[in-house]
Amino acid sequence: MEQKSPAAYVAEFIGTFLLVLAITLAVSLFINAQGTGSDWAVVGLVHALALFMIVATIGYVSGAHVNPAVTIAAAALRLIKLNDAIVYILLQLAGAVAAALVTKFLLIDDLANQQNVGANALNHSLLGTTLAGVVAEGIGTFMLVWAVIGVAINPRANQAWAPLVIGTTLGFAVMIMGPLTGAALNPARWFGPALVSGEWTDFWVWIIGPIVGALLAALTYWFLFVQERPGWTVPGGPPASDQRP
Repeated sequence: MEQKSPAAYVAEFIGTFLLVLAITLAVSLFINAQGTGSDWAVVGLVHALALFMIVATIGYVSGAHVNPAVTIAAAALRLIKLNDAIVYILLQLAGAVAAALVTKFLLIDDLANQQNVGANALNHSLLGTTLAGVVAEGIGTFMLVWAVIGVAINPRANQAWAPLVIGTTLGFAVMIMGPLTGAALNPARWFGPALVSGEWTDFWVWIIGPIVGALLAALTYWFLFVQERPGWTVPGGPPASDQRP
């Protein structure tokens, strides 16, 4: 593991800012007050295109985590140093707050306040329980991080596909989970609008769900498909083939 450069830190701030700005504007403009409707397809497409652009442009600089859940999963796999992970997360949160502030600045008050600057909220008319919201966030984040590990970190994958695969995975996960939880799948995406709007109801849903989902995806994929395959590098050690008795 090499020390991340200042450019990587700046890239994480800018990448998270652009992602959350695109999301909060799309949610504020397209989603009705009840949080339901076919416009979640539009919002999902915005997620996909925004993340596609971000991964393609800063993936080689910082890894394009732009999501504390992804960074925590990478740290658990020893793909990033702990001090770098902490800086990444702080800058991701700062980028998300800056994006929410810009969204609030751009929109008229009535429109910004209707969706709390794009803040996440549970749809209790569709969800059975609050715990179901945690599970939905966890499953959506599992999909996203599974794609990240599989196509961006897997050394046998064609990494040229990473922007498309990761972006579209986020997009379809949002189309599915958006009507239920707002589909943060990213603690920073939740935190920025929550701080700016003051909307903290059920805050733990968008922290616990994504982090647990990300860890399960990363650890499951790694130990099933990476660690025991010849020629695949185990973080912090020689190739797995060299570690076998």
